[in-house]
Amino acid sequence: TLTITNVGVFGVDTGTPILPPGESAILAFGAVRTMPWVHKGKVRPRQVTTLGLSFDHRIIDGELGSRLLRDVGDFLADPEAALLAWT
Repeated sequence: TLTITNVGVFGVDTGTPILPPGESAILAFGAVRTMPWVHKGKVRPRQVTTLGLSFDHRIIDGELGSRLLRDVGDFLADPEAALLAWT
C-alpha cells in the first residue's frame, strides 16, 4: 500500500514521512511555490514542489523508489504526455 500525504498545506517544502504500520511506502508532497526554473533553455517562473518518499526496504529497493519519484515528477511536469504514454 502507498500512502500520499500533503505536508505542503502547512507551508512546508518537504519532510521525511514515517511509514504507518502495514504500509509499504509513503509519498509526501511539499508546498507548491513559484520559482525560477530552466525550461526549454530559458529561465521562466514555474510552479515547483518537492517530493519526499519513505519506503520499506524489505519490500522496495532504492532503485524502484527512485524510479517512482522520477515517474511522479514526470507526470506532474507534463500530465497529458504521461497519460498518453500509458495508453
